[in-house]
Amino acid sequence: MTRMIYHMCPAETWEAAVRAGGYRGTDDDLRDGFIHFSTADQIAESARRHRAEQAGLLLLAVESARLGDRLKWEKSRGGALFPHLYGALDPAEVAWVEPLPLGPAREHVFPPLS
Repeated sequence: MTRMIYHMCPAETWEAAVRAGGYRGTDDDLRDGFIHFSTADQIAESARRHRAEQAGLLLLAVESARLGDRLKWEKSRGGALFPHLYGALDPAEVAWVEPLPLGPAREHVFPPLS
């Protein structure tokens, strides 16, 4: 099944990855050995837990089927399955990139997600 999955990262990290031709993730991803993704239902809580009040983020959307067997669905928070990418992300695999601004309550304001 193809579904859109999402990743948050600092704009400068993504811009450097695009110039280099590949994205290996944030410091957290590098530490954990995979790139953290979330579903549309999971991403806002992931932002609250791991990127609270962090400005300058981008939201990347990727069709899960494009990642092939590098994508693993693994149990995490509360036993829920989260998508984890093992290996680099080619910028060409990304469907879209949008700014992830902070709203008046200092929580991230997400674009419509599918």
